[in-house]
Amino acid sequence: MSHDHSEKKYDLMYYVKGALSGGICCSITHASLCPVDVVKTRIQLDPAKYTQGLIGSGRRIIAEEGAAALASGLGATAAGYFVQGWFKFGGVEFFKVTFANKLGEQKAWDNRVSIYLASSAMAEFIADLFLCPLEAIRIKSVSDPSFPKGVSGGIQRVLSTQGVSGLYAGLGPILFKQVPYTMAKFAVQGKAAEVIYKTTGTAPETSSKGTNLGVSLASGVIAGVAAAVVSHPADTLLSMINKAGGDKSGSTTTQLIRLAREAGITKLCTAGLVPRCVMIGTLTAGQFGIFDSVMALFGAEKFHFHNPNEEAKH
Repeated sequence: MSHDHSEKKYDLMYYVKGALSGGICCSITHASLCPVDVVKTRIQLDPAKYTQGLIGSGRRIIAEEGAAALASGLGATAAGYFVQGWFKFGGVEFFKVTFANKLGEQKAWDNRVSIYLASSAMAEFIADLFLCPLEAIRIKSVSDPSFPKGVSGGIQRVLSTQGVSGLYAGLGPILFKQVPYTMAKFAVQGKAAEVIYKTTGTAPETSSKGTNLGVSLASGVIAGVAAAVVSHPADTLLSMINKAGGDKSGSTTTQLIRLAREAGITKLCTAGLVPRCVMIGTLTAGQFGIFDSVMALFGAEKFHFHNPNEEAKH
């Protein structure tokens, strides 16, 4: 059976469904893990104070500030990651199918990892232009108890005190963090899912919804941990540059270089890494699971690469 990457099957509505599914899966997963993200961000910003790990640090925050502190930045998280998920997942599907149509089935199969990497990099770049202001609001609300809790109030505060540049001060580290993270996430998930299907002698088109969901979750965990490790140094820098106080002199690049030197490579790579692996591993599994489920609810058959030589044998 030949699998044609036809334009009729993968039309505008397919990409809209992919974008909406991406927005839903990213918003739900990031919002549900907001307490973990609050603790992770606090550990990155003040590792000398929060030394008891994920659970212990969470208890300390609750004891000192109340349970509501773990929901800091929830609105900005839900809104920011819906927009980011819309462009990221929708963009990956668009670029992936476009590349496959241009190259043809055999070349697309031979270069599938490169297509995953290029598609996710381009989609993430676009998504981050929309995510950056909301991510700045989220981090400021987590690190500064006096910062407005609402998204609109937070944006107004930054615009009045720092101007538009204050909302985009973290764009460099966001790109530095998110682009490699997303490239690793989609490429590793695609490869891991492929290996799981091959090992079990199944295929996504012929497997049950439950089997496909299980593969999405398992490959998502593997992809999430790999992506977390790759992007962690930039994630730490992003938290540091948005932290209240500190030396804000010089350009964003100057500030990043100064912060990196002050922190040292060990802190950049390890501060908050374990809770972030837990968070991103869970989050990524949830994202791919929800994305595939919502796509199925919309009646959209997710695009998969196929090996024409394997199909010719059957």
